[in-house]
Amino acid sequence: MRDSDEFRTTVRRGVRGVQPTLVAHVVAGSGGRSSIGLVVSKAVGSSVVRNRVKRRLRHVLRERADFLLPGSRVVVRALPASSSASSDTLGTQLDAALERSGALR
Repeated sequence: MRDSDEFRTTVRRGVRGVQPTLVAHVVAGSGGRSSIGLVVSKAVGSSVVRNRVKRRLRHVLRERADFLLPGSRVVVRALPASSSASSDTLGTQLDAALERSGALR
């Protein structure tokens, strides 16, 4: 997902799954290809920390992309606590957030 309008629509209309390190906003799909976007603000940390969090989240999301409902739009917003979380913690909390928001098959 690259268009700011898609991000805005997904965040505003999507179902939220909230966890201590991240929030997943999901608009259920009706078929087709799913799209995923990341939001990591400056509140998470310096640019080095933000990029590390983005890399970890991309890796975790890549493993779960096949389990998303077809055509879903997902925006994952990292919270400041994600800067000190391990990849395992991010993965566990992402699973819980996606499950809570109804994004998984």
